[in-house]
Amino acid sequence: MSNSRALPAAITDALVSTATRALHNRRLMRAPIWAYRARLGFLFGSRMLMLEHIGRKSGTRRYVVLEVIDRPEPGTYVVVSGFGTRAQWFRNLQANPAARIWPGTRGPAHATAQLLDPDAAAQSLQSYITRHPRAWNTMKPALENTLGAPIDDQGTELPMVALHIGTRQQPEHRPVTVERR
Repeated sequence: MSNSRALPAAITDALVSTATRALHNRRLMRAPIWAYRARLGFLFGSRMLMLEHIGRKSGTRRYVVLEVIDRPEPGTYVVVSGFGTRAQWFRNLQANPAARIWPGTRGPAHATAQLLDPDAAAQSLQSYITRHPRAWNTMKPALENTLGAPIDDQGTELPMVALHIGTRQQPEHRPVTVERR
């Protein structure tokens, strides 16, 4: 059974190629940070947030804008690491789960990061696929290209992080000494 609304293969391939290149373009991926800093984050709506995390080696504040794929409960935002465990923001949150987020139209809020277990990750992904099937059909191949592995719609190997708003921890801005050899 074919879907009459499906895009032709040539267009789909072009979209996947463009999305893959966009994910690898540092300047393009960092552009939304400037919008959030200019208090224009509301332009991205409720599907995006800016995450402030602390560099695990440098101790400096770092920023990234990510898509929110799920809101399983009030005050909790689930984001995906499209570059897998190689993503610097993901590695930084593993070292220090304290963060600040700017979700949708809200101002900054302290949050604590928690890596989702495979069942919770699969549930969040399935929720996203149900709500945004066209976005998923376009982004799935791009994510697979970036990760270098296929993604299963039922249970995924995509690393997902739940960001819980609250006063559990505050981001630490601590100097880090680097040994020189």
